Amino acid sequence: MNVFLAIGIALILGAAGIAGGYQYRKQASEKKIGRTEEYAKNLLEDAQRKADEKKKETILEAKEEVLRLKTELDRECRERRAEVQRSERRILQREESLDKKQDNLDSREESLAQRAGELQQEAEQLEQGKGLQLQEMERIAGMTQDEACQMLINRVQKDAYHDAAAMVREIETRAREEGEKKARNIIALSIQKCAADHVAESTVSVINLPNDDMKGRIIGREGRNIRALETATGVDLIIDDTPEAVIVSAFDPVRREIARIAVERLIMDGRIHPARIEEMVEKARKEVDNQIREAGEQAVFETHQHGIHHELVKLLGRLKYRTSYGQNVLKHSIEVSHLAGMMAAELGADVALAKRAGLLHDIGKAVDHEAEGTHVTLGAELARKYRESPDVIHAILAHHNDVEPQTVEAVLVQAADAISAARPGARRESLENYIKRLEKLEEIANSFQGVEKSFAIQSGREVRIMVKPEDVTDDGTRVLAKEVAKRIEKELEYPGQIRVNVIRETRSTEFAK
Repeated sequence: MNVFLAIGIALILGAAGIAGGYQYRKQASEKKIGRTEEYAKNLLEDAQRKADEKKKETILEAKEEVLRLKTELDRECRERRAEVQRSERRILQREESLDKKQDNLDSREESLAQRAGELQQEAEQLEQGKGLQLQEMERIAGMTQDEACQMLINRVQKDAYHDAAAMVREIETRAREEGEKKARNIIALSIQKCAADHVAESTVSVINLPNDDMKGRIIGREGRNIRALETATGVDLIIDDTPEAVIVSAFDPVRREIARIAVERLIMDGRIHPARIEEMVEKARKEVDNQIREAGEQAVFETHQHGIHHELVKLLGRLKYRTSYGQNVLKHSIEVSHLAGMMAAELGADVALAKRAGLLHDIGKAVDHEAEGTHVTLGAELARKYRESPDVIHAILAHHNDVEPQTVEAVLVQAADAISAARPGARRESLENYIKRLEKLEEIANSFQGVEKSFAIQSGREVRIMVKPEDVTDDGTRVLAKEVAKRIEKELEYPGQIRVNVIRETRSTEFAK
């Protein structure tokens, strides 16, 4: 019982202690809050006071700035007003000056109008006097003014025609003499500067054999090897009694070269059978294609004509195996390019264009075995296809006079082509064709009326015609020469050019007895 009592008293005392402590802390907190509120109030009042002071200072500064700006604005307005007043005074002075000038101009205009009237009257009087004088002169001369003018014009025109004709004859004579002299010098200089080798090729190639037993191996059992070779290459292999030699015959030089290389490789290899033949022919064809490309590139490099389409370069290389009258066409094209460029340089023409046209002028001969048409037409089509310039195409078309040459470079290509073909040893032909050409020349000359006899001389480069003087006049000799030349151009094929000389001679013979 005492224990519970003690616990109860302890609880009551604890509660009373807690209540007293709480009351004490509450009073202390209220005092602290009161002090804090008073401090905050003091701070707020202090801040309000400082803000009022700052506001007053700002307002004062703003008023001072407004006053300063107003003062500056007033000063600027006064200056602007003074400037406007000065401008107005200047304008007034200018208006007064213009009024004075206008008055002067009006007075001058009146005086000029009066003077113009006086001049008009004088002009009318002069015109009347001129008419009277003209009538008097017509009466004295016995002809009208138009008739006198026409007579004077006719006289001046006649004198001018006479002087012009004399001058034209003199100019033509001088130009012909100087032109021929200069042309000879240019051609001689160009030929001297450009020397070319001429290789005459035929339509056969001879392949040397190590022994005659190799002929049997080339023929093969029942001729299968030689048939395979001829089928793969498109050539004729001639195996006859010629010791240690086989002849390759074909008009296409590229095929002939492929066959020659293939046969030589087969002979060196020793294994000759149809499968090996086809393999060697294919390798030889690739090798010849490489040689063609290299030959074309070398020609382009040698003539400094870069920028040519690669297909044209290949076609140029094919000309290495093409001949014309025994002349290698690629070497001929390179020579024509050099000659045309040299002559163009001497004449001040386009050297690059002349060389390019000279190099490509016979490009059609690379495909004339495969396509129909002349090499001129084919060459122009190829140049147009691979976008060569119109001037180059024109020079190709004109180099055999298929079209009339319109540019200096086209004429130079013609001349260079003739020079290259006319070099001694450049072209060859068989004795039979040579004799036939000479006979045909004389036959054409003798077919004309009034020809007594004719002679083909200078290896067929000149025909000399003797005419009957009673049948052909001096003027007729010129006509006859032109007609013979035209017929030769139409009916004959020949390298270079042929000179036609017509000779008319009258002889009188008497005997002194």
